[in-house]
Amino acid sequence: MKALLATFALIGVALGLGAAALAARSGDADKEAIAALEHRIAQAVEAKDAKAIMANYAPGDSLIVFDVIPPLQYRGRDAYQKNWQDALTGCADKPVMKIDDLAIETAGSLAYSHSIQRFACTDPKGNKTTVTLRATDVYRKTDGKWWVMHEHLSVPVDLATAKAELSSTP
Repeated sequence: MKALLATFALIGVALGLGAAALAARSGDADKEAIAALEHRIAQAVEAKDAKAIMANYAPGDSLIVFDVIPPLQYRGRDAYQKNWQDALTGCADKPVMKIDDLAIETAGSLAYSHSIQRFACTDPKGNKTTVTLRATDVYRKTDGKWWVMHEHLSVPVDLATAKAELSSTP
């Protein structure tokens, strides 16, 4: 009887360890999928393809974005796509987007990330613009695919001058 109980205990421990390892691998796979999503956005920015950028954002009106430029918020994929299209049209050259310090946390079908993002391009008048942003994204996994559901972009502000610091570094 003791041998049988010990065997069941060992099987239980093995199943528990296997489930924990599977969950860890699943979490790693989700983090990799979200990192790939962020990489696709950066590639689409550099290709000046607003539709490809938006293919990573929640469809319909559930998307909420707090950008650094007015309006106060963008609600829905169509509104935010127009913002991206306007930004990309303002670049006379190929824009560059770099994502640094990307940290991702997952919990089931929800996840969030934060990163430092740098966007640079030359406007039609030949002025080079570089903007460094703090980005926080919230994701939801639906039918096996991760979507950005909420995005919050910000820049530090010099409180003495009330001016945005667009080129600061960590």
